[in-house]
Amino acid sequence: MTKTRVVVVDDSALVRSLLSEIINRQTDMTCVGVASDPYAARELIRNVDPDVITLDVEMPKMDGLDFLARLMRLRPMPVVMVSTLTERGAEVTLKALELGAVDFVAKPKIGVADGMRQLAADITDKIRVAARATVHRAATPLAGGAGAPRQEPQPAAPGGPGESARPVAAIGRLSTEKIIFIGASTGGTEATKEVLMSLPPDAPAVAITQHMPPGFTTSYAKRLDGLCRIRVAEARDGERLLPGHAYIAPGGLHLSVERSGANYIARVRDGEPVNRHRPSVEVLFGSAARVVGPNALGVMLTGMGADGARAMREMRDAGSFNIAQDEASCVVFGMPREAIAHGAAHEVLPLKQIGPRLIDHLRSTAGVSTNRV
Repeated sequence: MTKTRVVVVDDSALVRSLLSEIINRQTDMTCVGVASDPYAARELIRNVDPDVITLDVEMPKMDGLDFLARLMRLRPMPVVMVSTLTERGAEVTLKALELGAVDFVAKPKIGVADGMRQLAADITDKIRVAARATVHRAATPLAGGAGAPRQEPQPAAPGGPGESARPVAAIGRLSTEKIIFIGASTGGTEATKEVLMSLPPDAPAVAITQHMPPGFTTSYAKRLDGLCRIRVAEARDGERLLPGHAYIAPGGLHLSVERSGANYIARVRDGEPVNRHRPSVEVLFGSAARVVGPNALGVMLTGMGADGARAMREMRDAGSFNIAQDEASCVVFGMPREAIAHGAAHEVLPLKQIGPRLIDHLRSTAGVSTNRV
């Protein structure tokens, strides 16, 4: 068996030693070199031609994002970011994913046994996924590592209590009964952004489970909120799901939907991992099948594994309209492939077509909803 060749780039000698030891303990991978800064990494990569790189998000001598941007432009390859558990670390990590990094792991406190075991499991799992991933360049260059400018809302008549509305299209609300459900994992931060940015301000509520650890979904939601025409925030337990808003499952907690009278509300709960994940797409999509039924639209985006595939089939059986992302546009085709294999998807589409297709479907079924109280 050919081993996956890994280069570790980190300014900490202790972390370099730790990661190389973790990698070399695996039977299917080997650390072929370590570097303490991007300049040393550049020469090392030229010499050893690795399959995967692990890269610290904050590096000396050259900004890690600048290094990643140059790497993805000149020699695209799978990169797993090693991030700090800070707001700054989360923001830099999200920018790295925009630039084409496959995934990231959160760096625990050195010396904490449970954290070290979790790091070992996370980094080796994600190196394996990265080795098989399809590397996509960033769609547009990010000047100075920054995202696209925020699209500020125009003045609009205020909505009801708690409804901070963005401008509503002239055709009126697409539907106050429908809800869009999105599940994603590896590569999903950018895929979800693509879908949400294509939605108009009058889109139905959107509920999202993206596999992410605690501490990162807050920054992710804020980033999306500055880019999209709909509002984006972490879901809060008990809040009403409103049109023109997207709700992201907080890292480490499950998100589901319940009915409260004529309204749909979010349930954010702790609980055991499902399919090894918390939050789990299976939990969110399962609630969509039980509670929302034919008023649901399901979207399965890029990700490793099978989380949510069975529940997405349950959604279809309950009358939902479902789309899976196609293989060519996925970073990892695992989750969409499993959804397709379960017969859960009505259509399989390239990423850029998913948002417009959702809107086309909603327009074609405008006013056609089943209010199951």
